[in-house]
Amino acid sequence: MKSLILAAGLAAAATSSFAEAEAYKLDPSHSQIVFSYNHLGFSTTYGMFSGFEGDIQFDQEDPAKSSVSVSMPVRSMLTGWEARFGHFMSPDFFDASEDEMVSFVSTGIEVTGDSTALITGDLTLNDVTKSVVLDAKLNQAMVHPMAGVPFAGFDATTELKRTDFNLGQFAPFVSDEVQVVISIEAMKAE
Repeated sequence: MKSLILAAGLAAAATSSFAEAEAYKLDPSHSQIVFSYNHLGFSTTYGMFSGFEGDIQFDQEDPAKSSVSVSMPVRSMLTGWEARFGHFMSPDFFDASEDEMVSFVSTGIEVTGDSTALITGDLTLNDVTKSVVLDAKLNQAMVHPMAGVPFAGFDATTELKRTDFNLGQFAPFVSDEVQVVISIEAMKAE
């Protein structure tokens, strides 16, 4: 009888520790944020952040208990054209210092399906913090076939308004709405 109680206790302990969120680190070589906006009705212009780092507490059994925190220097933005980057860093838009950061810290996760969720969080951009919602999807979570450690991959989308972050110069001619597409890979932290 004692061995049965001990076995049950060990099984319960193993199950409870398995169900806790585990730390993951973003893989900066396979994580990117792409943004786009309409330019005067003539074209869609794109930019990107890549090579950034962040942390995820991932609870695969209960995703609502997960969390994410990401930050990157504003000046790490890629625009594809140096003159556009210079304009974005001017007083017309960011007027960003070398150490100014963009950050996102989740405040809640609502599971909406087997592999989907709405992630609410605080986005700080241009010294303004606003709550935003990411429409997220777990692509897969498994042992990486080349790295041999657990990885998880996620995609997410959201729409931001430039005017919400004091970046509304030339709106509405240059669209106030900015579409954001996020794709990240994260590896289990050691």
